[in-house]
Amino acid sequence: MSQTVSPGTEQSYGIQRVCRIWEQARSTFYNAGRQASDEPPKRRGPRPSISDEDLLELIRHDLATSPFTGEGHRKVWARLRVRDGVRVSRKRVLRLMRENHLLSPHRGRPKSAAKAHDGKIITMAPNLMWGTDGTRVFTLDEGWVWIFTAVEHWNAECVGWHACKKGDRYAALQPLSMALNNLYGGVQAEVARGLALRMDHGTQYLSDHFLNQLKFWGITPSFAFVAEPQTNGVAERFNRTLKEQAIYGRVFRTVEDVREAVGAFVDLYNREWRVEKNDFKAPSEIRHDWQENRQAA
Repeated sequence: MSQTVSPGTEQSYGIQRVCRIWEQARSTFYNAGRQASDEPPKRRGPRPSISDEDLLELIRHDLATSPFTGEGHRKVWARLRVRDGVRVSRKRVLRLMRENHLLSPHRGRPKSAAKAHDGKIITMAPNLMWGTDGTRVFTLDEGWVWIFTAVEHWNAECVGWHACKKGDRYAALQPLSMALNNLYGGVQAEVARGLALRMDHGTQYLSDHFLNQLKFWGITPSFAFVAEPQTNGVAERFNRTLKEQAIYGRVFRTVEDVREAVGAFVDLYNREWRVEKNDFKAPSEIRHDWQENRQAA
């Protein structure tokens, strides 16, 4: 219609006049024309000095050669601009990194050389290595609460546990104190000489207070590999069993409710839980048999 020639003026009506009479915005008309066309919309403005494909390769190369990790698009844009002389828009660098999942939250840490898992954490006698770890449970009245456990690597027995609101370095020591009192008869200096403690790199376990207390007791710290929880597998597996059997599917109001549930499960676990490496005997059975054999010898 806009190209139709007016009989009076011998000129085409034009898009502006037709859209005004039809009470239609010209932007709607032009947008409909673009959608009907098979050609993709062209980039606005002047042609850039470097294509998106080439710029993306420069971005990937910069990230791969940078000695730092977790950097965002501003650092990449600055190095390309100042160091390499590639003068491009910062928002363009941001767009390309976002579209190709190169922003910091999407980039994983660089993989280091694989560590050999050729060691063994299952011991042939008690009190050679314990494992400890913490986990959290939500309560209705008090929010998140912590559960710390200590597990014997020899027979998978839970030798100590503690449930609390604040999971700091002092709380992380409580299951160890319980285990030392029960198995060694006290918490005096050098009481557990020869015992190793397997743990992860949590802030509680890296604190000076925690490590100094282990040293006081004569316990040797044994840290698991970073980001490889299977190297603390005994404690991790017990916490998983604890959650599956006593936590999941239940609603707790206070930390005291969690404490009662954990205490009841630990007692039942040590007496009744059949462990494959124990020839499907419960941890308490294995300890009882060992004590009888030791007395007989």
